[in-house]
Amino acid sequence: MSYQDNFTTAEEAVKLIQSGDRVFIHSVAAAPQPLINAMTQRAPELEDVEIVHLHTEGEAPYVKPEYSDTFHTNALFVGANVRKAVNQGSADYLPIFLSEVPGLFRQGIMPIDMALVQVSPPDKHGYCSLGVSVDATRAALQEAEKAIALVNPNMPRTHGDGIFHASRFNALVETDEPLHELTIPEPNDIEKKIGQHCAELVDDGATLQMGIGAIPNAVLDSLDGHKDLGIHTEMFSDGVIDLVEKGVITNKKKAKHPEKIVAGFVMGSRRLYDFVDDNPMLAMLDIAYVNDTAVIRKNPKVTAINSAVEVDITGQVCADSIGTYHYSGVGGQMDFIRGASLSEGGKPIIALPSTTGKGESKIVPHLKQGAGVVTTRAHVHYVVTEYGIANLYGKNLRERAHALIEIAHPDHREGLEKTVKERFHHF
Repeated sequence: MSYQDNFTTAEEAVKLIQSGDRVFIHSVAAAPQPLINAMTQRAPELEDVEIVHLHTEGEAPYVKPEYSDTFHTNALFVGANVRKAVNQGSADYLPIFLSEVPGLFRQGIMPIDMALVQVSPPDKHGYCSLGVSVDATRAALQEAEKAIALVNPNMPRTHGDGIFHASRFNALVETDEPLHELTIPEPNDIEKKIGQHCAELVDDGATLQMGIGAIPNAVLDSLDGHKDLGIHTEMFSDGVIDLVEKGVITNKKKAKHPEKIVAGFVMGSRRLYDFVDDNPMLAMLDIAYVNDTAVIRKNPKVTAINSAVEVDITGQVCADSIGTYHYSGVGGQMDFIRGASLSEGGKPIIALPSTTGKGESKIVPHLKQGAGVVTTRAHVHYVVTEYGIANLYGKNLRERAHALIEIAHPDHREGLEKTVKERFHHF
């Protein structure tokens, strides 16, 4: 399996892309910027090229207005680099559970003509790793007619499902640029309180899922006193490292992949990328498996901590839009909220500040017009703000409203109570 002759420049490699192709771009921190830029520069030679991806870091030049006759983006998750284009109507958003994205490719619902990925250098056997993002990229790469790999020594070699022989790629392009990094600011006082409340719900021996950002980090900061925690999550960031080093995260109690951290992708600092590099404690697996509720539920005490844009007084969770303004995506929230609720001793948690940066309540009488319900009120158990914990499971609509008003910001409780009286005829 010789692949050495396939090394070339980015400009030459992207000539493999043809008009009418559907092109998948590697996710999150693995987005191969030199290939993206070279593809975009070919715009005058191409037409009707569809771009498909989950969240990607870095620039997305293909959504610029001047390229609208060539490229059209069909985003499976709306990141900051395509948000304006999606909301202006020059790009589209496809809502889907993260667990089901690989099925789009494998079932031929969204056939992939070209995959642009970033990998670690070939080992002595010729195998490369998808590194920091296996997620749905594995499926795209398995199904794509053609593939181009950006080969980068800065890409960590991770264990799991993301191993491909270099001969899989029609072209290989070398680079030495650093991976995208994300620095998460220290949690503020509100986020710390939310983290502490969430930590109260975490039992020893629990299996954790959480996202990225100040609240997940605040939760992790509050878990120093816990024992034998495990990780089975779609993604994680730097906050996990200290708990591993302190012996808090051991993964010993997990039923699936005991003694291993399971994830689909990682995003954070160089310290995180060094931590995952060639680390046998980590299994980076296909997201169709990682986010499968049938897999998640087999672990004990799955505690899933997810965020929201707003929650209405009946428990409906909007997490991907602000009214009709598309902000992010469905992602894996529902996969893990449901998986945690089915796990023995599991706890699905929605955690959010009680107010927006402008002081508006995030616990609302009604979701904004056009808002997307990512997690239904039938799926929600715990909602956490800096004012406490509301357990909605087993509560009727009026009881839910009472519980949520108790953790709303004090400035908004009276208005919410008035709404409840009007809606349910008495408080």
